[in-house]
Amino acid sequence: MTHDILPLPSVGGPPAVAADVPAVKAVTDAAYHRYIERIGRRPVPMDADHAADVAAGRVYVTGDPVVGVLVLVPHEDHLLLESIAVHPDAHGRGVGRRLLEFVDEHARELGLFEVRLYANALMWENQKIYPRFGYELVERRVEGPYDRFHYRKSLAHY
Repeated sequence: MTHDILPLPSVGGPPAVAADVPAVKAVTDAAYHRYIERIGRRPVPMDADHAADVAAGRVYVTGDPVVGVLVLVPHEDHLLLESIAVHPDAHGRGVGRRLLEFVDEHARELGLFEVRLYANALMWENQKIYPRFGYELVERRVEGPYDRFHYRKSLAHY
C-alpha cells in the first residue's frame, strides 16, 4: 500500500495565514493529546498562542486539509524548531520526514546553519526519531516542571 507524500510549502514560500489558525490548533491538539496523561499536563504546544505565532510568520502548514504544522523561530545563530505536529491520521505517510526536511531548507534559506529543538523527556518516541535525522543530543535540562532533551543539528555538512 502506498501513501502519498503531501507537498510542503516551497523554500521561502509563504507561512500560514490567519485562516489557518483553527487547523493549526486542531492538528497540534490532535498530535500532542496522547502525551497529556503520560507527562501529567498539557504539552506546551497545545497552549501556544497560535494566532500570534501565525501573525508573526512563524508557522508553516502542509496538506489540504492541514495534517502537518511547524513553528519555526529564527535566532541570530540558529533556527529553533519550536514545535512539529503531524495529525495522527497522517502518521506513516512521510509527513514528519518532509516537515523536517523543510526545516533544514528553511534554515539554509535564512543563512542559518544550525537547527535546535527540545522535546519533553517523557515523549520517548522523539528520542528515536531526531537522531535519525542528524540531530545530536546536547543536554537534558529540567526547568520548573519541564524535563527536556535539547538537540542540535549542524547543517554545515549536509
